[in-house]
Amino acid sequence: MTGRSAPRHPISRRQALGLLGLGAAAVTAGATGWATLGVSDTTRTASVLPSGEPLGLPPELASRQGQLAVDLTAAPGASLAGRPASAWGYNGSSPGPTLRLRPGDELAVRLRNGLDQPTNLHTHGLRVSPEGNSDNPFIHIAPGETFDYRIAIPDSHPPGTFWYHPHAHGYVADQLLAGLAGALIVDDAPEPAVAAERVLLITDTTLDTGGPAATDPATRMVGRQGELLLLNGQHQPVIPAASGDLQRWRLINATTSRTLNLHLDAHPLTRIAFDGITLPTASGVDTVQLAPGNRADVLVRPDRPGTFPLTASTEPRRAMGMMGGPAVGGETEVLATLTTGGPARAPSALPTFPPGPAPDAGATTGARRLTFTMGMGGGMGPGGTGSGGQGMSFGFDGRAYDPLRTDQTVALGAVEEWTVTNPTPMAHPFHLHVWPFEVLADSAGTPTTGTSQDVVLVPAGGWVRLRIPFTVLPGRSVYHCHIFDHEDAGMMGTIAVS
Repeated sequence: MTGRSAPRHPISRRQALGLLGLGAAAVTAGATGWATLGVSDTTRTASVLPSGEPLGLPPELASRQGQLAVDLTAAPGASLAGRPASAWGYNGSSPGPTLRLRPGDELAVRLRNGLDQPTNLHTHGLRVSPEGNSDNPFIHIAPGETFDYRIAIPDSHPPGTFWYHPHAHGYVADQLLAGLAGALIVDDAPEPAVAAERVLLITDTTLDTGGPAATDPATRMVGRQGELLLLNGQHQPVIPAASGDLQRWRLINATTSRTLNLHLDAHPLTRIAFDGITLPTASGVDTVQLAPGNRADVLVRPDRPGTFPLTASTEPRRAMGMMGGPAVGGETEVLATLTTGGPARAPSALPTFPPGPAPDAGATTGARRLTFTMGMGGGMGPGGTGSGGQGMSFGFDGRAYDPLRTDQTVALGAVEEWTVTNPTPMAHPFHLHVWPFEVLADSAGTPTTGTSQDVVLVPAGGWVRLRIPFTVLPGRSVYHCHIFDHEDAGMMGTIAVS
C-alpha cells in the first residue's frame, strides 16, 4: 500500500473484461493478440447473456447494532445474471452485495485483493473522512493482500443512494468495466411505504477481452464503453409490477464513460432524490439524465397493464471536435422492460418524502477556477502519469495528477465558489470526494436543484459554478473527471482541507 501509483501491468487475456469462456468457436484472435467477437457473433453474445429474465437484486448486507462488518473479495470469476463468468466482482458476483447502513453506523470492510494488480475501495458520495483507513483514495492494496477499512458514518449523514467501486489510480477504468461495483444505501427513519424498492445499478461491459478498444489510445480519449448495457448484471431484464403499485427505483450510473438519458415508455419518472439527497419537491419528468457516478431515486406507478420499455440513450462523445477524432455513443438501447398486470387504476396522489438537508448558507469566503486539460501533445506529467499514450494529455490546469503534490489547499470552515471550465470538445463529469457542492449555474442554462450533489456534467466548451462548504471533515482527497479512462490518464487533482 502506497500513496504513489504502482506500475501498470497489462490485463491478461484470461482475466479480461467479462470473458464468458465462449470457446474457440465463438471468438477469433485479433492481430493484437486480444480476443474479439466478430459482428456475426452478436446474436451468440445475446444467447450467452439472455434478455427478458426477471430482474434480480444483488444480495443485501445490512448493519446491526451500529456496525456493518463485511468481508469483500475483489477477484475474477464473478457471475453475470447468475451465470458462471470471468467477470470481475465482489464475493463472486457483479454487481457486488448492496451495503445498507444507518447514520451513525460504522462500515467495517475487510477487502481482499484477488486480482493481479492494485485495488482499493471508494464509497462514492459518502460524507466521511478521507484519511487513515477510511475512504482514502491514496491507499493501494497489492495483489494477494487484505486491508481493513473502518468508515464512520456521521450521525448527521443524510439518507440516500450511494455506491462503491475501486479507485486505485491507473486501474479504475479496467476494474469498473470488468464489473467491480456495488450499491450502498444509507437509511434513516421509516419512509412512506412503497410496494417495492429496487436497486438498479447500471454497468456496461464487453463479453470478451475488449478487443482493440482495450488499448487503442483514441478510444480511451473519448472513454471506453462496453458492448452491452447491463442492469444489475443482466441484459434487458423484466421488472414486474401490478397496476397501481408504487415502486421506488434507486438508479445508479456505474458505467465508465456513458452519460445516460433514461426514459420509461408511457410513464413519468417522478424524481424524488438526486446524488443521495432527497429533493425539496418531487417532480414528474420524461427523462432522467445521469452522468457517470450520478444517482437518482424515482417513483414509478403504472396505471394499466402492459409492457413498457425503459430505454437508455447514451450521449455522444467526440474528443477532437471537427478534427476527425472518433465519435462514441449516440445509441438508444432497451435497458429493461416494465411489465404490469391487473386492472387499470386511476392515478392517486404520491406520498411525500422528508427533504434532505439544505446547502450550507454561510457567507462565501473564497473563489477558485479550475480548467480541464485534454488534447494532443503529451508532456504534461512525469513517467506517463498524465499521458493517455501517443502524445495525448489529460489533467487540470495544464498539470497531470501527481499523488505527492497538493493542488488545492483549503481552510477548514471555508465556503468557496469554484468555477470549473471545460475548453475541450466533449463534456466531462466533475466529481469531488467528501465535500458535496451546490450547482449555482452552468453555461448551458441547466435548471438547478437547489440541493447538494457530488457529480456535475461540465458542458463541452462551457463551465459550471459551484458553491462548496468545507465546514466538516478535514483531510486530503481528490477531484477528477468521472470518465475513468480520463482519470486514469491524469485528469485528477488533490485537495487538502485543514
